[in-house]
Amino acid sequence: MTAPGGHEAGTAGTRKGDRVPLATVLTANAISVTGNSLTLIGVPWFALETTGSPGKAGLVAFCAAVPVVLAAIAGGPVIDRLGRRRVGIASDLICGLALAAIPLLHQSGALRFWMLCALMAVTGLFHAPGEMARHVLVPDLAGRAGTSLTRAASLYDAVARGARMTGAAIAGLLVAFMGPDTVLYLDAATFAVSALLVTVGLRGVPSAEPMRDGPRLSPARYRADLREGYTFLFRARLLLGITVMVMVTNGLNQSWSSVLLPVHAREELGGPASQGLLVSVFAGCALAGALLYGAVGERFPRRAVFTVGFLLCGAPPYLVAALTETTAPLLVTVVAAGFGAGVLNPILTTVMYEQVPDALRSRVMGASTAGVLLTTPLGGLAAGLLVERVGLTATLLGIGALYFLATLSPMVFPAWRGMDTTRRTGPADAPADASLDASAEDVSSSGPSTPAPVPGPGGTPPRR
Repeated sequence: MTAPGGHEAGTAGTRKGDRVPLATVLTANAISVTGNSLTLIGVPWFALETTGSPGKAGLVAFCAAVPVVLAAIAGGPVIDRLGRRRVGIASDLICGLALAAIPLLHQSGALRFWMLCALMAVTGLFHAPGEMARHVLVPDLAGRAGTSLTRAASLYDAVARGARMTGAAIAGLLVAFMGPDTVLYLDAATFAVSALLVTVGLRGVPSAEPMRDGPRLSPARYRADLREGYTFLFRARLLLGITVMVMVTNGLNQSWSSVLLPVHAREELGGPASQGLLVSVFAGCALAGALLYGAVGERFPRRAVFTVGFLLCGAPPYLVAALTETTAPLLVTVVAAGFGAGVLNPILTTVMYEQVPDALRSRVMGASTAGVLLTTPLGGLAAGLLVERVGLTATLLGIGALYFLATLSPMVFPAWRGMDTTRRTGPADAPADASLDASAEDVSSSGPSTPAPVPGPGGTPPRR
């Protein structure tokens, strides 16, 4: 049976217990996320070392983030038409070349600031579709492997958290002892390895191939596909609430990772090695939180766990960083914050998988990704400007207060009660003639939709 959009529904016609494609996606994503962690630390330090300006470091982050939003807004229909496997391969190769060009140009003396901004814009434009292409495959590949949706979502996030921990530790040490140029070369290599894995491991997987059925992609069809994704998202009050909340917090997270933590590490904590330690410990604890949630999380109400997790990982690191000049108190804080963050993405991913029909997966994921990333271009830029005008401490306190207010949303708005309503749905459950209107109307209440599943910092469901 073929679901709308030309991909096989669920695992029809496939052999249960085929775990190779899921393992391929998990491994490729782990390598890609490791590279992202290298970029997260290497690029801000490269910008700070070459320009000496927090404001310019924020501008680099802005240039990298804007194209991510544009790609998420427009990329959903294109991913299905070109094929998720092809998009993943092309995305990794282009990002790897762009990142390798930065140290090459710098070492030759040809790199200008505008070139750095342009190359980071290229990585932002192409990274989001690649990550989205991998992520939308998870429900189908989980079905092929005989793994439950909640467990697959937790495993996907746990692997990413572990990769982020490893990448941050490596990046901090490399920047401290070998310079940010080395980090960027290593990051480019991770993209090449990820592309090779996707090339080999997803060959012959129907849901990874281009859409064969349906009308050809034309300007009118493309606009209709985009409209379907955004209409579904705006009519689903729970999904819309999640998107708005994570949109705010993602912008605040970007200010932390691209400007506030690097500047705090440079001025108070002794340099990039301390930053790498903090990011690595946070990721390691988040990994533990994700694994713990995957093991026992289904026994507890999602909304309560989600709220507590966000309260732990949101404002506390900003407030502690504003009040301390040493690493130890902040290290203790990020341990608790990491455990809190670990439960967030498995919950968000599972809810999105349960809510969105397979036929609309890439389109709705594109719409939600665009929404949650809308503020990320401004996060680093605003933080850099604020640090230069009012100082680091005042900026940390102000952003921490905003973060605390944002994390209260699940306790205030009724639509979030739908997070605790579960449905056993999957790609195979979506009827072949499921219509957008019926799906969207079903989720216009605070409860979940009747059809099947999925979601969307870069081509993911709302993610923290």
